[in-house]
Amino acid sequence: MTTISHFLATDHKRCDTLFAAAESAVSNADWDVAIPEFSRFREALLHHFAMEEEVMFPAFETSTGMKQGPTAMMRSEHRQMTDLFNRMSVAITRKDINAYLGDADTLLIIMQQHNVKEEQMLYRMADQALANEVDEVLGSMRALA
Repeated sequence: MTTISHFLATDHKRCDTLFAAAESAVSNADWDVAIPEFSRFREALLHHFAMEEEVMFPAFETSTGMKQGPTAMMRSEHRQMTDLFNRMSVAITRKDINAYLGDADTLLIIMQQHNVKEEQMLYRMADQALANEVDEVLGSMRALA
């Protein structure tokens, strides 16, 4: 049986791979590749945030009663990351390698720290709290377009 931890950690890896592909293309000023790669990364990360914020976080909060706990911090970090990749989007549109890579470096650090917190703490807590509804939660996350 797939766990919430496994499902979302696997999606973290997918987002990381897309991030690296976009960063590599920008580094090489290969804009014909960089622009669609960045778009794929941005869509994947927004989808990941939606799976958490629209499905897993509310289910976790309902189950545990913790509304100002780890999910509040993760939402705040999602906003921080969204601000950064919106700036990266502007930089890529302007073909500004330095601005893009500067924000990408910051985003990478935040993503790495964020993913560790989710994978080592929140997802494990969610696996326990939502053990009886894991199939429903995973199904709802998979159903998000």
